Amino acid sequence: MSAGRTVLITGGASGIGLATAMALGDAGAFVYIAGRRETQGSSALEELRGRDIQARFVPLDVRDGHSVTSVFTNIAEWSGRLDILVNNAGVPCVGMIDELPESEWDDCLDTNLKGAYLCSRAAIPLMRTSGGGVIINNASNAGLMARGGEPVYSVAKAGLIMLTKAMALGHAKDRIRVNAVCPGPVERTGIMDRSLEMANDPVAAADGYLAQAPLAATLGRMIAPEEVGALIAYLCSDAAAMITGAIIPIDAGKSAGPAL
Repeated sequence: MSAGRTVLITGGASGIGLATAMALGDAGAFVYIAGRRETQGSSALEELRGRDIQARFVPLDVRDGHSVTSVFTNIAEWSGRLDILVNNAGVPCVGMIDELPESEWDDCLDTNLKGAYLCSRAAIPLMRTSGGGVIINNASNAGLMARGGEPVYSVAKAGLIMLTKAMALGHAKDRIRVNAVCPGPVERTGIMDRSLEMANDPVAAADGYLAQAPLAATLGRMIAPEEVGALIAYLCSDAAAMITGAIIPIDAGKSAGPAL
């Protein structure tokens, strides 16, 4: 599956990113987990090494082109190649357009969309010289169906979906596959945890998320980060060699349409 491959996961120290690192690392990949919080990165690294996964934490701010260039230059020196990039770093952005400060627009677009552009731009030359690779963008069902209270987040994720399709078309000649996953609602992630903490009634808020996703409501639980990580690991594997430009919801049916 992923044995001998080199992987970089942005936002890799928690939630879906860490679950993906475990899935790919368990399959034999060397995993770079990247993020802004070194304390969180050190904790994640200890957890990965406890599973006998070869891994390294690299400080990275995906919004900053200089930071991105530095990390990819280091990976080229340390490993000589990059086979898989998972653009997972993301931030929430809740608020109506007439209430939202410009700084929050910039942070949401820079983290969720520009970050994927900067990292992909740096990764593609490395993948090209290695004979190909895989890029996975962690989008959201917010990119498939608009959220009235999160217009900027919806814009960022919809842009990431279109970026995925365009890169898949443009880099097929380089043997680089590009796909996106669209999760939600996912438990044990920073975005979900913050959302529930901010709610007046966290239990009612959690029930509300379940009610919007018919299969989650039936099963009485949210999607686990490990389930998203397993999907990403499959898309990175040789079994998915002919899958590119795919936008795959993993949202318990939420984006399929209105439930009866």
